[in-house]
Amino acid sequence: MSTAPTSIAIVGGGLGGLTLARVLHTHGIASTVYERDASPTTRDQGGTLDLDEDSGRRALSAGGLLDDFRELSRPEGGELILLAKDGSTLLHEPAPEGGGDRPEIDRYALRGLLLDSLPRGTVRWGHKVRSATVSPAGRPALTLADGETVEADLLVGADGAWSRIRPLLSDARPVYSGVTLMDGQLEDVGTRHRALAELVGHGTMFALGDEKGVIAQRIGGDRIRVYSTVKVPEAWADTEAVATKRVLDLFPDWDDGLRALIADSDGPLVPRPIYALPVGHRWERVPGVTLLGDAAHLMSPFAGAGANLAMLDGAELARAIATHDDVETALTAYETALFPRSATEAALSAAHLDEFLRPDGLRLARDRFTSYASGDDAR
Repeated sequence: MSTAPTSIAIVGGGLGGLTLARVLHTHGIASTVYERDASPTTRDQGGTLDLDEDSGRRALSAGGLLDDFRELSRPEGGELILLAKDGSTLLHEPAPEGGGDRPEIDRYALRGLLLDSLPRGTVRWGHKVRSATVSPAGRPALTLADGETVEADLLVGADGAWSRIRPLLSDARPVYSGVTLMDGQLEDVGTRHRALAELVGHGTMFALGDEKGVIAQRIGGDRIRVYSTVKVPEAWADTEAVATKRVLDLFPDWDDGLRALIADSDGPLVPRPIYALPVGHRWERVPGVTLLGDAAHLMSPFAGAGANLAMLDGAELARAIATHDDVETALTAYETALFPRSATEAALSAAHLDEFLRPDGLRLARDRFTSYASGDDAR
């Protein structure tokens, strides 16, 4: 019979950390999530996600939330359109019946589902971690920004790319990929941006060419999320927002509709540089500490694996804790499976990022998407 740790501190209230807390709760194991944001609505939660049956949905099933997920998902979001820079269509895959293998859900809706499933007080909002240590006796401790110190039997870093917990385990730091996404958003597209809504469709549209791209996602609330994808130096967009004209100048001879997706953004274009940890990142076992999600295996978003993996990590870690006799045995079992799984996905993400932004990226993307649609390739 498992002897669960009496105190579990999870740093980071994203999808992975919340999944861990939820699945632990279903096993009758309490945990505390320390989240730096002041509330669930402090920051924009991003676009839409497609959840794999073997990862994201498997994690939701472990948490008893699969039926609730289906009610919130958007089957029409599985539509895929691939365009050339002149606006011509190379591939159009309608949404599979019922959402197919990877039904879509808006990130904010998924996070809300997980938050609502937790006991009140599980998430401590506005608790930013300043540092983390492990005592000579092997007991982890957090120092919060307000000076409070928290000790735990188990410390889990679910705190993303710039994790404060990772340095306890690894010297690895994220490296800039050479690619930045310029994040914009269109509101009320059914009335104010009808032509652009038709161009994007109900799911995701990729337009590629000249080693750059415009990627647009239809999301809930009658909105479109637009990511202008460009190869620029890391410091090219070192401010919180970048002038629209500066981005448009990188797409001078592109189709007017594709340029309008950038030009008509209803808010500032926010730079989101793509960073990644080394493919195959791993660490030696440190008593009482582990990582999940981007803290463990940050990768580009070009394989759609990040959120799926983070949720699976959380579910698998919870299962290991619930089914093993002690924490160290549980963490060894969890990490033994985590490392090869994340290495495979990280390699695929890096390959997609490289392929899609090559001079012949449009052809390579068409081949990838065609293979995926036919079932010949997992992604």
